[in-house]
Amino acid sequence: MLNQLRPALVLLVALTAVTGLAYPLAVTGIAGALFPAEAAGSLIERDGRIVGSSLIGQSFTGEGYFHGRPSATTAADPADASKTVPAPYNAASSAGSNLGPTSAALAERVKGDLAALKAENPGRPVPVDLVTTSGSGLDPDVSPEAALFQVPRIARARNLPENRLRDLVAGQVQGRTLGLLGEPRVNVLALNLVLDDLAKR
Repeated sequence: MLNQLRPALVLLVALTAVTGLAYPLAVTGIAGALFPAEAAGSLIERDGRIVGSSLIGQSFTGEGYFHGRPSATTAADPADASKTVPAPYNAASSAGSNLGPTSAALAERVKGDLAALKAENPGRPVPVDLVTTSGSGLDPDVSPEAALFQVPRIARARNLPENRLRDLVAGQVQGRTLGLLGEPRVNVLALNLVLDDLAKR
């Protein structure tokens, strides 16, 4: 019996060391050497402090800022640990809402968001990504159409000409990855940082 167990235990320890320690450490080391910014989380720094990551959305609610996609992430309710409360862009709880097309809660939320966006910019079709959440709940990007839809509100809030803001959005549009993958997009945090820089001039 011991003769049969010994090779199995040796193999278990060896594979654990290789696949559980050596391989992850090697990949992390190579990634850190070749892509240091990406391996560190694609963090964005301003004035010596980290303001976010280009990979994780943030909740911008001010009238003078571009808003991202809605986020369905949650966190434990401080008053009752058995319940959850909305916590937009909570990276520790990355997930979609799992609400289906027949969900009354989803329909009510989308209706409310649509009404607010239509009031903000009457007569213009609302881009779908401004009322739908992503599968992760952390999407840092919006479509160029979603960013342009918000220009009139921001122009009013910041007293800036709309054409200047449209040019700002156009300058932040990222194309498809390798020219093939995904859709054109605008990183909301990067766009808002450029918007703040514009206000300082």
